[in-house]
Amino acid sequence: ASNMRLRKFYRTGPAQTSGKFESLLGADEVAANSQLLIELETRLDPKCIQSDVDVIAAYAQDRAVFEGAGSAAVLVMPRSTAEVVAAVEAAKSVGVPIVPRGAGTGLTGAANATDGCVLLSLHRMNQILEIDVINRMCRVQPGVINSDLKGAVAKQGLFYPPDPASFEMSSVGGNVATNAGGLCCVKYGVTRDYVIGLEVVLASGAVIRTGRHTLKSTTGLDLTGLFVGSEGVLGVITEITLKLVPSPPPPATAVAYFDQLPHAGETIVEVFKQGHEPSMMEILDRASLRQVDAVYNMGLDVDAACLLLIQTSGDQAAASIEAIANICRAAGATYVAHVDDPEEGEMLVEVRRRVWPAFEHLGKAMLPEDVAVPRQHLPELMAGIVAIGERHKLELPTIGHAGDGNMHPLLIFNGEDKNEVERVRTAFAEIVKLALSLGGTIAAEHGVGTLKRAFVSEEIGPAELGAMEVIRAALDPDRRFNPGKKL
Repeated sequence: ASNMRLRKFYRTGPAQTSGKFESLLGADEVAANSQLLIELETRLDPKCIQSDVDVIAAYAQDRAVFEGAGSAAVLVMPRSTAEVVAAVEAAKSVGVPIVPRGAGTGLTGAANATDGCVLLSLHRMNQILEIDVINRMCRVQPGVINSDLKGAVAKQGLFYPPDPASFEMSSVGGNVATNAGGLCCVKYGVTRDYVIGLEVVLASGAVIRTGRHTLKSTTGLDLTGLFVGSEGVLGVITEITLKLVPSPPPPATAVAYFDQLPHAGETIVEVFKQGHEPSMMEILDRASLRQVDAVYNMGLDVDAACLLLIQTSGDQAAASIEAIANICRAAGATYVAHVDDPEEGEMLVEVRRRVWPAFEHLGKAMLPEDVAVPRQHLPELMAGIVAIGERHKLELPTIGHAGDGNMHPLLIFNGEDKNEVERVRTAFAEIVKLALSLGGTIAAEHGVGTLKRAFVSEEIGPAELGAMEVIRAALDPDRRFNPGKKL
């Protein structure tokens, strides 16, 4: 709803207008689009091709409220690698760009259409091709939904750990393209840590396979790692081989309220200093607690500065969570509780999961930040975020993955108030610079897209960026894959 409210303010180009494409384009563009359609229709089943402007517009934009979408020439919905190749070759023959798209849950504009592009939606490629219990791996198409994969492998006693907040909606292909993270990254790592092989269609139309279907391989260069997190600028991922792990035993869970952010920061540092390995460590600030409680009436301490939510898993989960609870008390927590029962633990985790929907009740636009700093600098980051919100007179609640230093300040604002929008833009940039000043990163798990492209050079030096450009030029010399994104 918040994206729809902002669309008339931020979206550009004819994608927001109803009617036939021909009425929106000049003669040259009509001719180019006609040739593109001819090329596509000679190679693909007509059911894969959609040229209705309203349908295309529905696929043209992700959830990044600031990032406008262009007018795609056509929407292609392939069902196989061969059909992806056909679409790439058709686009190449007439020299138009290609923008790959997953489930559209991204937050940086990485999947947004550009003018005249082939919008390549992979949602129909949604098959789990193989679950290999012996080698603990699986092969999937990119359109498989994260939660569906989790459910399927769980039936085999296995676990796929990456769990972005959008896991019930986001596709595995999109998770790979952005190197998505989630709540359990602190123990299990991010998507990159589970991708062991890929099938990719290059700009030339060639299909390559990276990695191996073995537990070990050092043959050749690591092309798999190159494509993970590349946001579609190097190729179109059409198949993914993933590592799985045994299903963990039920976790133990603790919650701790603090009346001062530094005390929570001391707790986070001490937990790791004492050798504990939480499987989840989330933090919610006062504004988040108040909004969740206002909407869901969960009996939260709305006067606390923050809440730490911690889980441990493994054979010693109960003993570990009790030790962590004691660390919280010693660091100055005002209230601590811990449970071993998994159902009770899930009820506590639900507080974290309800933050975003709670703020949606305000009926305003929401722009989530995604920065990370070393764990010991979390109190400085959170205090700085509070100061930025106060300075610009903005609602700026903050939640995040305290265990790996990844924070998600949530800018809440009226998208129709131009003055407030500009204050949001300024605050957004200041948070990025604050994270960099603390030795952090501008984009921890949401990706870069167009939203943060202007900040990339502030984190990555010219030599490194130059090397990346060389690689991109080698794989896509005409820059037809997702132009204007990532780098």
